[in-house]
Amino acid sequence: MVCFDYLKTRSRAGPDDFLKNFKGALQTDDGYAAYEYFSGHKDVTLLACMAHARRYFEQALDNDESRAAHALKLIQQLYAVERKAKQEKLGFQARHSLREEEAVPVLKALHQWLKDNATEVLPESTIGKAIAYNLKLWPRLQRYTENGQWSVDNNLIENSIRPVAPGRKNYLLTESCGFAGSHQAAQHAALIYSLPGTCKLNGIEPFSWLREVLWKIPDTKLTNLHRLLPIKSNLKKV
Repeated sequence: MVCFDYLKTRSRAGPDDFLKNFKGALQTDDGYAAYEYFSGHKDVTLLACMAHARRYFEQALDNDESRAAHALKLIQQLYAVERKAKQEKLGFQARHSLREEEAVPVLKALHQWLKDNATEVLPESTIGKAIAYNLKLWPRLQRYTENGQWSVDNNLIENSIRPVAPGRKNYLLTESCGFAGSHQAAQHAALIYSLPGTCKLNGIEPFSWLREVLWKIPDTKLTNLHRLLPIKSNLKKV
C-alpha cells in the first residue's frame, strides 16, 4: 500500500516507467511537469492536492492579506466539509453526496474569485503566483468531488514520506557519496521504507511483523513472497 521508488533524477522518464501500466486515480502534490504525460491517458484520472494549493495563499498573506485571507477562508470551508464527513463516518457514496451539496458551491465561488482576481494582481507577486497556480491546476483540484473515494489532498502520502527527510540527514556519509552511499543502496532504502510504511498504514507494529516473517523468507517461494507482506489479509497467515 506504500511503495517508495528511487530515481537518479527528476526526469519524466521516472514516472513514465513506474506508472506505465497504471490505471486509476493519480494524485500528485504539485504541478510537476512529468505528470502531464498522463493528462491525456484515458485510463488515468489526475487529481491535485488542495493542501498545496492552500500553502501558496498562506505564503501570500504578507503580500496581499485581504485576497489571501479570502481564498484561505473558502478553502477552510472545503476542509470543514471533509471533517464533517469524517466525524459522521460517512461511506464513499454519502461523502460524494455531501460534497456535491456543500463543497461544490464553495469550489464554484473560489473558481470565480480566482478568475476575477487574476487580472487584478501582478503576475510575479506572491498572490499572483498563488492565483495562477490554482487556476492552472483547477480541473484537478476540484475533481475530488466527483468520487467519494478520492481525497481532497494527498496528506496521507505526505505523512508516509516525512521520515525520509530526516533520514537523508541522519544517514549522510559524505557529501560526495550522498545519504545512501550509492544508487543501489538508495534503491534498497526505498524498498525498506516501503515495508514499515505499509505496516503503519495497516496499523501493524513494524518490528513485530519483521520478527515474524524473517525466518519464513528462506522457505518461501518467490511466487509466494507477497503472502508475507504487511497487509491485513495476511495477518492470520503471518
